[in-house]
Amino acid sequence: MTQVTFYSLPADDLDGQQLACQLAADLYGDKIKASVWCKDITQAHAFDELLWQAPIDRFIPHNLKGEGPVNGAPVEVCWLESDVRVRQSVIALSGSTLSEPQRFNHIIDFVPAQEAAKQAARERYKYYQRAGCAMQFAQPPGA
Repeated sequence: MTQVTFYSLPADDLDGQQLACQLAADLYGDKIKASVWCKDITQAHAFDELLWQAPIDRFIPHNLKGEGPVNGAPVEVCWLESDVRVRQSVIALSGSTLSEPQRFNHIIDFVPAQEAAKQAARERYKYYQRAGCAMQFAQPPGA
């Protein structure tokens, strides 16, 4: 069964990229391959740059979809749903739902502090719940 975890974002992390970077590092540290699904190519490039800025002790081998090794790096950043590889985890920065969530073991999504974005997250939560996913709500690590 697909596990979906929604993380509550702190007010200073408007789009979830800071927390997503931390979670990608944690997944890599646990030897879990992940796709990071961004809303567009601009966000994908920004997230790629953010991963390069991680401290050396938290280096995250990653690439944008279509770059790097044939099978992708441990963390692959993409912006089209069709490019989201079936991996152990998907970090969804897109603000959208995956059309076939059952293909994935774990989906990570975010609940922003802003009310309009929070309502959109509630709708995604309901979508995944109706799809039969196991739902979980979590606070960011260290919160």
